[in-house]
Amino acid sequence: MTITLFHYLFVSGLLFAIGLAGVMLRRNIIIIFMCLELMLNAANLSLVAFSRFNLVDGLPNYNAQVLVFFIITVAAAEVAVGLAIIVALYRARQTTHVEDINSLKF
Repeated sequence: MTITLFHYLFVSGLLFAIGLAGVMLRRNIIIIFMCLELMLNAANLSLVAFSRFNLVDGLPNYNAQVLVFFIITVAAAEVAVGLAIIVALYRARQTTHVEDINSLKF
């Protein structure tokens, strides 16, 4: 059995759906943040799959894979800033539940 583009896109869609369900259903802001990262990684997986199966003169086109490295770099910066904001909100409100944090002013 060979692994095709459909298999990669199915896994990517499944990961994205799990992340979307986590964002919609969960109340903890850290879990929501992790689900957002899962959705970003699902998009990265689909980019890599499209890049791998897009053949130009018999060779894969690696442009999208280079874009994925830049996305991962930006995601690392996003994690650092996002976790800093979450820690600041926790110190101010003593909770990580979304419904308890209803305004951005301290």
